[in-house]
Amino acid sequence: MGLLPRRSLRTVKGATDSVVIVGAGLAGLSAAMRLAGAGRKVTIVEREAVPGGRAGRVDMNTADGVYRFDTGPTVLTMPDLIADAFDCLGENMSDWLELMPVSPLYRAYYPDGSRLDVHADVDEMAQEITEVIGAQEAAGYRRYVEFVSQLYKHEMKDFIDRNIDSPFDLLTPDLAKLVAIGGFRKLAPKVRQYLKDPRTERVFSFQSMYAGLSPYDALAIYAVIAYMDSVAGVFFPKGGMHAVPAAMAAAAKKHGVTIRYNTDVAKVETYGSRATAVITTDGERIEADTFVLNPDLPVAYRDLLGQEPWSVTRLKYSPSCFLLLAGSSKSYSKIAHHNIHFGKSWRGVFSDLIDQRTLMSDPSLLVTNPSRSDPSLAPDGKEIYYVLFPTPNLDSPIEWDSKGPRYRDEVVRVLEERGYTGFGDAIEVENITTPLDWERRGMERGAPFASAHSFLQTGPFRPSNMWGDNVVFAGSGTVPGVGVPMVLISGRLAAERITGPVPYVSRAIR
Repeated sequence: MGLLPRRSLRTVKGATDSVVIVGAGLAGLSAAMRLAGAGRKVTIVEREAVPGGRAGRVDMNTADGVYRFDTGPTVLTMPDLIADAFDCLGENMSDWLELMPVSPLYRAYYPDGSRLDVHADVDEMAQEITEVIGAQEAAGYRRYVEFVSQLYKHEMKDFIDRNIDSPFDLLTPDLAKLVAIGGFRKLAPKVRQYLKDPRTERVFSFQSMYAGLSPYDALAIYAVIAYMDSVAGVFFPKGGMHAVPAAMAAAAKKHGVTIRYNTDVAKVETYGSRATAVITTDGERIEADTFVLNPDLPVAYRDLLGQEPWSVTRLKYSPSCFLLLAGSSKSYSKIAHHNIHFGKSWRGVFSDLIDQRTLMSDPSLLVTNPSRSDPSLAPDGKEIYYVLFPTPNLDSPIEWDSKGPRYRDEVVRVLEERGYTGFGDAIEVENITTPLDWERRGMERGAPFASAHSFLQTGPFRPSNMWGDNVVFAGSGTVPGVGVPMVLISGRLAAERITGPVPYVSRAIR
């Protein structure tokens, strides 16, 4: 294969001394820390009273104390990406944030009554598979780890942790290596090349849902998510996931970043292909040399820039989810921090959600019990549960305003059927989020996992992180995509569009 030389990085035009960032989500904060470290004057304008965006927080008071819930992601991987942002300010992440390793990473439950704990340590995981399934499957698992580790090595630097301006930018030696190891085959058959038991196949391929695709449709390159998730390890911050943006915001403020909370941006003022200011809903005009937009990309285009380009309107979106946050008087001794409950049907889940756009007839679901790792998140003797049921996005005709309360009862019924005895009666406080609620919070089509990562919505085919002369996008709607690691990287890529390539190399990819 003839490989082309790398092109120079496209950057914003004109002065970049002052930057306004719309949105204090993880991507916006990642960009802000890097820009402040590079000497830019940075102002973040955030409509909420706290940082975090999707990684928000809900506190509920009771007579016994406070339940503290994360409202977004619960799985934290690749913490070196967070450390890199602190490094840009000359700060050590450990001075701001306490991360606890989660073990097991997941506890998977299967309809035949078996259970499999997922461990980051390869030997420990191989032993678990040997005991639950058999030695031959454990040997296949070891080969699978070698495969996803190669994927990570070949993908990360050239295809994920890098701005891409053209499909020609993909023509690197690593592309040939990805083709050679089968990275562009379908994910499910590639996984079955190593893992023959449906239990291991499911637990090491369900991550394709994060990319908005069935493992039967996703390319094998998305097994890199399994590497980040199940090989590199899972962590939980003391104080909950919201502690991550809270720490990032505090460090950014220490180094001169101005964060204006409770300030909603109505539009970006433009003159030709150049942005000149943001206009708040109160009519205030805030000027800057360049702008970073952290809201969901389609929403930022439509609501802030007043545009709907074909590259955005053509997008197809990931499934959504129904989220139940429950403060409970009941604990379950047999569960772990993260628990995946698989139904009998596996292919059927994706058929229901993606093809038929209906609710799961045989649900697979995630139950997270954060107070197991950090009891301070709940009153003494109490627990918090984060229950996630995948659902179709708003391309489905489901009327969530009326369906939501009824589906909440169905969620509780399924939980009790899957072993959470007395779950409903033990709930003291609760909060539900439907796909319609996600849309009201600014997520296009009510899809918190953004546009799906099909081949034509990935890399150079995903909406670019630049518009005009001086507007840059950050977040899951642009490159590199969905998930906490990807969003943190998107903030760095956005900053590089303003500063040019940074002189350091991410510790996560050395």
